[in-house]
Amino acid sequence: MIEISHLIKKYGGHTAVDDLSLTVEPGRIYGFLGPNGAGKSTTLNIVTGYLGATGGEVKINGFDIFKQPEEAKKHIGYLPEVPPLYMDMGVEEYLCFAAELKAIEKTRRRQYIQEAMELTQITDMGKRLIRNLSKGYRQRVGLAQAILGYPEVIILDEPTVGLDPRQIMEIRELIKKLGEHHTVILSSHILSEVREVCDYIYILSKGKLVAGDTTENLLRQVESENHKLELIVEGNGEDAASLLAQFEGAKQISARPGIQEHTTELTCIAEKETDIRGRVIRAFVEADIPLLELKSAGRTLEDIFLELTEQKGGLPS
Repeated sequence: MIEISHLIKKYGGHTAVDDLSLTVEPGRIYGFLGPNGAGKSTTLNIVTGYLGATGGEVKINGFDIFKQPEEAKKHIGYLPEVPPLYMDMGVEEYLCFAAELKAIEKTRRRQYIQEAMELTQITDMGKRLIRNLSKGYRQRVGLAQAILGYPEVIILDEPTVGLDPRQIMEIRELIKKLGEHHTVILSSHILSEVREVCDYIYILSKGKLVAGDTTENLLRQVESENHKLELIVEGNGEDAASLLAQFEGAKQISARPGIQEHTTELTCIAEKETDIRGRVIRAFVEADIPLLELKSAGRTLEDIFLELTEQKGGLPS
């Protein structure tokens, strides 16, 4: 459906997208995951034809977005991070305007607008001015604009930013529903959102692709190399962290104040083949460091995200 080959985007001396190559297959909900500044929005703006590229190639359903933009854009519905709404228009008026811009056949515009409003649950808002809608309903109007004409690919850039928890849940359910009939690309830096909604995840860091797989496979591949220990100790934890650092196979040690007063919670990533729990307990007893809790925990998407975006390489081979 989408083929990105060796894509590069530079702004002066800054490289926003760095030799990015990936493919998007039909029938999935894809998550573009990465910290702010990772190149997610820049990549999507290039894919949708809003930005040019310094180098590389993007094809949408076989059409080159740079050489055949009109044909390529017919297959895409796009909701930018800031929805392109005209506040002085009514909802239906705006969607009619969007349908005209998309060159949807006049005989089918009314049907498509009605169906888009029904899917996004804004039928009752049709006569209201967009300026008088809540942010959640404005986001729905933006989504209705994106799906007008039933494009094969729906691209959503940070679709839940600024919404309250209830609105976030509603938009996520709507995205799942869209995924039943469209290929959806969802850009986000919210890990729980990507984990809950997406079938497949691409992780970007500093303009580069550092991982691409299903959530389950990402977890499985990293778990094959490491596991996580969680500890709670009395005191500020400095001595405990220093002691942990002395164990071979222990890495990525972090500490934070515990929930209980005068305690510290520590996490330690340890090599899978090295079970250091017994030695840790003995060492803490000998060092007279009160160890209140020690457990082995499964790796999470958050762990993978931090590990992959803080290192140059991608998943372990």
